[in-house]
Formats: sequence, structure tokens, C-alpha cells
Amino acid sequence: MRLLRRAFLAAAVVGVVASHTSAQGQPAARNVVLIVTDGLRWQEVFSGAERALISRTPGGVPDTATLLHDYWRDDPEERRAALMPFFWGTIAKEGQLLGNQERGSVVRLENTFKFSYPGYNEIFTGAFDPAINSNEYPPNPNETVLEWLSHKRGYTGKVAAFATWDAFTRILNAGRSRLTVRDGWTPPFAAEGARGERQITIDELYRTSVQYWPNNAFDAPMHLAAKEYIRTRKPRVIFIGYGETDEWAHAGRYDLLLRSAHQVDAFIADLWRTMQSMRQYRGSTAFIITTDHGRGRGPTAWKDHGENVDGAENTWIAMLGPGIAPVGERGSSPAVTSSQIAATIARLLGEDWQSYRPTAGGPLP
Repeated sequence: MRLLRRAFLAAAVVGVVASHTSAQGQPAARNVVLIVTDGLRWQEVFSGAERALISRTPGGVPDTATLLHDYWRDDPEERRAALMPFFWGTIAKEGQLLGNQERGSVVRLENTFKFSYPGYNEIFTGAFDPAINSNEYPPNPNETVLEWLSHKRGYTGKVAAFATWDAFTRILNAGRSRLTVRDGWTPPFAAEGARGERQITIDELYRTSVQYWPNNAFDAPMHLAAKEYIRTRKPRVIFIGYGETDEWAHAGRYDLLLRSAHQVDAFIADLWRTMQSMRQYRGSTAFIITTDHGRGRGPTAWKDHGENVDGAENTWIAMLGPGIAPVGERGSSPAVTSSQIAATIARLLGEDWQSYRPTAGGPLP
């Protein structure tokens, strides 16, 4: 017990030192990757597959035996590790996870709409804007932390966004911000002059894939595009948005939701290992991983989110890299909000977003 207490105190000291250093303007990280997997519930992240939903009704699962074999374990810790092995094999040991309400850790939205555009605006700006009340809302009038960083010395041309949903051109107001935003089904490298063989192949994947969702590309080609951009352009700040976890939930396919969550975990592991193998990123890159909204519970509400869906305000955050104390899964602690992510990105880089935007949430503690 004494050794455990010493380890806990040491971790707390590390967290305080990292926080203090960053707050004084000394960057904890040189690069930040913000990753959002759309609409993935905290229940799956912290408890793994839900047994009642591994069913034809209400889970929409045609092959329950295979899904049970792949993701069901009687022990919840084994179950979540089967679903998201990188989260629980690496982030839980070397970083932090917040949002397990079973342990008293709460992450929630400030916006009351509880759907995507308001959620992403909250993440990127640090504040709830009640005027943004539709996913079809026009270009965002609010300056995001990504736009702000892109105008700072050392970040010009080094801030980018890759996402499956085609709304990010509006959410990040690419026309005004001049950020590199590649979203939806538009081939990501088509506008570039000389394209390499990988870029040509990725563009072909975009062009030739069946567009199952007209406004949302599949995660896999987008992941390849983001990784190729990192390899060739070496951004210092990049947002990567995966969308299938939301789409399959809306479709009522719990099996494909679980497989998409498992694959997102693998994509994040791939990005982490790829970037740690590169001199520009090794030991100097922080990951912040989250979701834009939660979902409801029960046989029907798990498919949905929005103002009238109880529980859709509950989200989660995972962090890994320099400036992130390796305390693992957070237990009982004061609630935090998605509005604190923007300031946390800035603080890790030695910048102060909240001083520039006083209405924004403060950095995560």
C-alpha cells in the first residue's frame, strides 16, 4: 500500500509539473493530433460491448455468435480491452482516460443540442454557441483554435484537418481560415500539382468506392490520406475525424458499430506508431482523442442523440504523449467538459487560448 501511495503521489507531481510548465508558456509538446471518433459512447470505451445489444433485436446483429466470440468477455476490463486494445494496452498505461461514470469520472458537453456541428464547434472553440443549431449551419462565424494557431509563427501551413464528414469545410470555415481541410468524398490530393504514387492510389479509392453515405466517406481511405499527409507535409497540428461509429449506430447495426470502434482503435495505434517512428514527431507529439457527443441507453436510444436524448451529453477524453501525466484511467474527480479541449491543445503547445478567447473553457487539469 505504501508503494502504491508513493506511485500515486509521484504521478500527481508529474501532472502538476507538466501543467505548470505548459501554463508558463513552455511547450510540453511540439505537435498535437486531435482525433474524434463521431458519436462513440463512453459505455463502449470503458465497458466494451453491451450484451443486450449483441442481438438481432434491438442490436440489428445478423451473426451474434461471431460477434460474441470477437468482443464478449464476462469481465468488463477484458471486454473493453478486446474492443479497444490500444486504448487499454497503451493509453491506460502511458496516458489518461476520462469519462468512466461508473468510477465517478464525468466528461460532458456544454452545448444542449447534443449533435455534431454544435459539438465540434464546442471542441474547436471552447464555447457553446446557441446560434449553431443545425448540422447544415453555414460556415462557422467563430474562430477556432486551429485557425488561431495557423496564424502564429511556426504554424503557417502546418495546421490541417482530415475527416470523413463533408461538413468540416464549414465547421472550420476553410474559406476564411485558409486551413487545409480535406473532408467528405472529395479526393484529398486531387488539387495538388505533382502527386506521388500513394496519393494517386488514395484518390482512386475515393473516386471508385461506393458512396454508401453521400456526405460521409469511409474511415479507411481517410485514414490513409491523413497518414500520407503527415508523412509528406509534416503538420504540427492536425485534426482527424472518423465517422463510421456514428453512422452505423444510426443505422442500428451494433455489430458494425463495434467493428468500427475496434478499427478506429487500430487506426489510432497505427498513427501513434507511425509518428513515433518519425524524427519530427518522436517524443514530441501529444494525442487528444474524444467524441463530439454521446448517445442514449436502452434498446432504442443507443442509436440516437440530440436535445431530447438523455445521456447524449456524456462523452469521454483520452490523452497520450508529452505533457500528459501517465495516471491511466481517472477515477472520481470534478466533471470536465468538451469545451476545455481547445485550451488544452493550446496549452500543450505553450499557448494560451483562454486569454485570447475569455469565454472558452480552461485547459483540462
